[in-house]
Amino acid sequence: MYEIETPALLLHLDVVERNVRSMADRARRLGVALRPHAKTHKCLQLGRLQLEHGAGGLTVATLVEAEVFARAGVRDVTWAFPIDPGHVAHVRRLALETGATVRVVVDDLATAQALAGSGLHVWLKVDCGYHRAGVDPSGAYALAVARELAREQGLTFDGLLSHSGHAYRTRNKPEAAQVAEQERRVMVEFAERLRREGIPVREISVGSTPAMAAAERLEGVTEARPGNYVFHDRTMVLIGCCAPEDVGVSVLASVVSHQPGAAHFIVNAGALELSKDTGPAHVGPAAMGAVRGAPELTVATLSQEHGLIRAESAAVLDGRFKVGERLEIMPNHSCLTVAHFDQYHVVRDGRVVDRWKIERGR
Repeated sequence: MYEIETPALLLHLDVVERNVRSMADRARRLGVALRPHAKTHKCLQLGRLQLEHGAGGLTVATLVEAEVFARAGVRDVTWAFPIDPGHVAHVRRLALETGATVRVVVDDLATAQALAGSGLHVWLKVDCGYHRAGVDPSGAYALAVARELAREQGLTFDGLLSHSGHAYRTRNKPEAAQVAEQERRVMVEFAERLRREGIPVREISVGSTPAMAAAERLEGVTEARPGNYVFHDRTMVLIGCCAPEDVGVSVLASVVSHQPGAAHFIVNAGALELSKDTGPAHVGPAAMGAVRGAPELTVATLSQEHGLIRAESAAVLDGRFKVGERLEIMPNHSCLTVAHFDQYHVVRDGRVVDRWKIERGR
């Protein structure tokens, strides 16, 4: 199994290519532009693959990611994280030096005022029900921030942006479809409210992989920003948004300790490889990941570098998983797992064919 040192992050290229094509086709059927969230993969080769399949630009989570993709030639980047005034000069410099359109996100009136004269494109972040960040679309404050941006004093007001992160709390596709429709309705109704106030809304951008995978209609929306779909993970499998064979990354680990008569063994993949995301406990058994091809095993606990994998009894492990043997672990959260590695080992037809850098700087 793969002549590489462990722990290692495997990228199953056939699966990833299928995922990219499938989401691009889905966006076309729903009539929206696709701006994938590159925070999941942090990789130039994968960003280019998404652009080749029709993405109109990329979304990023950090300024490092914005720098990497813009300087590599991506012409349209949305930094989908609430900007504060201290970062405006950096973003403006990046846009000027690369010639890229760099779009930022704001939900604060003072910051909206600070963006005047920046020359940047700006989205107004809207809380569509996730209750993490964004203006309340029913409140007076939302109208005040929108009115400030709509003055377009040395900036371009792109429109409204939301993130339906609560779709990850659903249990199946029908529930995720309800979240998608809630997000669509909130955003379209808020846009109509602004237009009645004389505030033009050019675009409406929504996004999360579970919502996009389940959405039945997106009338009134102009673009979507799913990210996790490029890989999926154990969480996505458990909430019914994909099948196990759709998961495009796994962590290759080695057994490093297996004591005689024990109902558990230790591998060299811990929290710094798999993260401590506990997965969707509302739909599945508590576990820190899943062992591919061995549903009878549980990734039970993680220390910094140790992973403890447990069976129901020692008899289940009799003669199996000896020290030095290897196994693949499906992560709970592919985005966090990727962020712990420096490179992908790219796999096609059962062998490693390349290594791709992961741009995970801060």
